[in-house]
Amino acid sequence: MYQFDISTGSKAELYRDLLAAIDAVTADEPDGIANMANVAALVWQYLPDLNWAGFYRTIGDELVLGPFQGKVACIRIAICAGVCGAAAATGATQLVEDVHAFPGHIACDAASRSELVVPIVVDGRVAALLDLDSPHPARFDAADAEGCEAIARLIAARIG
Repeated sequence: MYQFDISTGSKAELYRDLLAAIDAVTADEPDGIANMANVAALVWQYLPDLNWAGFYRTIGDELVLGPFQGKVACIRIAICAGVCGAAAATGATQLVEDVHAFPGHIACDAASRSELVVPIVVDGRVAALLDLDSPHPARFDAADAEGCEAIARLIAARIG
């Protein structure tokens, strides 16, 4: 059984410890779905003020729901639709302070007010997305984006 000592100090310390925990639980596991499930659980447990944390996988020309924590979610999203679609289409992190102001936002959970979506690039293509939602406007900032981008880089080779 894993036990982690995750910092409650600065965001930099929180993400450093979270990254170490993610590294520990995914390092020797070859199954990508299992790794995504544990990453979603760790993010959900240790990042405050979330109402959804999980993954969308790129399959063909759409995004398909992967492991997550939170309420029931949209199962399939067209690439270019909503915040996740924008991240998949551009390969760039999307940090959205107010999802209701985002053109084409897809409201899988009406309680979501802000969102952070980070592409996970494998062999030069967006293989998956790490998606975080919060019921608080402007919940995410540059430190969150940087921390989640570090998570995405770490797990890219571990999700298949």
